[in-house]
Amino acid sequence: MVDRNALNSQRLGRRELLRYGVRTLSATALGVPLFGATACDGTERRTGPERQPDRPAGATGPVRDVRLVAELGEVEVGPGTIYGTWLYNGRFPGPEIRVREGERLRIRVDNRLPDTGTTVHWHGIPLPNAMDGVPGLTQDPIPPGGSMVYDYPATPAGSYMYHSHLGLQLDRGLVGPLIIEERTPHVAYDREHVLVFDDFLPDAPRPLEELAAVAGRSERGMMGRRGGNGGMMDRRDRRGGMMDGMAGIVPPYVGLLINGRLPSDPSEFALRRGERVRLRLINPSSATTYRIALAGHRMTVSHADGRPVEPVAVDSLLLGMGERYDIIVEADNPGVWPLVAAPVEGDAPPARALFRYADAAATAPRDGLPEGLRGGRRLGYADLQSIETLPGERSPDRRFDLRLSGGMMMRPDVWTIGGETWPDAPPLEIREGELVRVAMSNMSMMLHPMHLHGHFFRVGQALKDTVIVEAHMGRIAFDFVADNPGRWLFHCHNLYHMEAGMAREFRYV
Repeated sequence: MVDRNALNSQRLGRRELLRYGVRTLSATALGVPLFGATACDGTERRTGPERQPDRPAGATGPVRDVRLVAELGEVEVGPGTIYGTWLYNGRFPGPEIRVREGERLRIRVDNRLPDTGTTVHWHGIPLPNAMDGVPGLTQDPIPPGGSMVYDYPATPAGSYMYHSHLGLQLDRGLVGPLIIEERTPHVAYDREHVLVFDDFLPDAPRPLEELAAVAGRSERGMMGRRGGNGGMMDRRDRRGGMMDGMAGIVPPYVGLLINGRLPSDPSEFALRRGERVRLRLINPSSATTYRIALAGHRMTVSHADGRPVEPVAVDSLLLGMGERYDIIVEADNPGVWPLVAAPVEGDAPPARALFRYADAAATAPRDGLPEGLRGGRRLGYADLQSIETLPGERSPDRRFDLRLSGGMMMRPDVWTIGGETWPDAPPLEIREGELVRVAMSNMSMMLHPMHLHGHFFRVGQALKDTVIVEAHMGRIAFDFVADNPGRWLFHCHNLYHMEAGMAREFRYV
């Protein structure tokens, strides 16, 4: 059934208006040239060196021009299951952008959404600050009918993604993969596939304060029927929108998807016996962290958040919102095998994709959970060993001890970092050249994937840009070198936690 309501325009709410406003984009204020209507024709193309004036620092290759159009459309997530949503270039997930390391990316974004501005954030890439796509911090929103050109060097190589960073637009389908191919991979493979994990919302997203009000009304209706404390500690249903214990609120997702397909009609990927396959696992989900395993096979992790690590064989891994892992699979066990992504929080059916060997055309896929989700070795951050030079282990020049809190019974729609809520929180001030340590403790009942814009940071012996802080007093620390001046957002990549205040700004002074 086509959900026409989801095609209705989303207007900026009070929170978004207070934060950002929707002002006419000023190209001169940003120092960014805007192309005319004939500058992009909707196709990717290479541009020779003779057309590379004012090359951004770090770009050594040709220019790649890309056009993205944010627009209304329909998406089929299963046979006959069609919803209206928001799309990039009419696709969900959005079109894969693939370039070679060192090329210059020049991406024109056209906003054809009605009555709302938009931006695009290039998640994980340490690009110039004006290109980061954060409304109210690095740019004004692109107004309806307007355009903006994002122009930056495609470096370093890795698996990244792009998505809207305005309000709750990420949960309207405005996401896509961005791949920067390395010049010389440190692992051998014969072919690769990109897998994008997402939780699909059929309607316009609502902020936590509205979801909490719905959950509260449902709870009052249940308290008289359930007896005991069941009404207090198990407030949920299959479509979400209810309290999950006291930990948080889940939007009413249709289901969990891989490459835009529900588990009832999964995407299929081809394997040939004897080959090595690289899988790029990318999680732009708004509110879901996954436990992932591939039945019948081990997974060798080769990259974390795009950065190369010493290969490590595991049976499963945790993929938080905003995280990416590249894995190598040895195709040595013919058949049809499911890759299963089970949610860490909540009880939604797991997302699934199928890997079918070329000689198993008539073979039925295996049922049930892969053994890796029932036991075996799960990847931990301590398993990641970078093959790159890491920031030196020395005393930090500046340290921030930050407590992550929120989701309490009386105020489930408030989430804080260091007791402060964005956008009213004071900036965390740093100076160029400093080694900055961020130590986090999680006082809440939900995990938090914390993402830093514009930088990679050191966790243990690896470089990442997103790290999970476990629930119930979980603790973790990371170090980063302040080498990219500007104003950079640091936030929980659970979209609803960020929108409810769980963000801070690192500001160079």
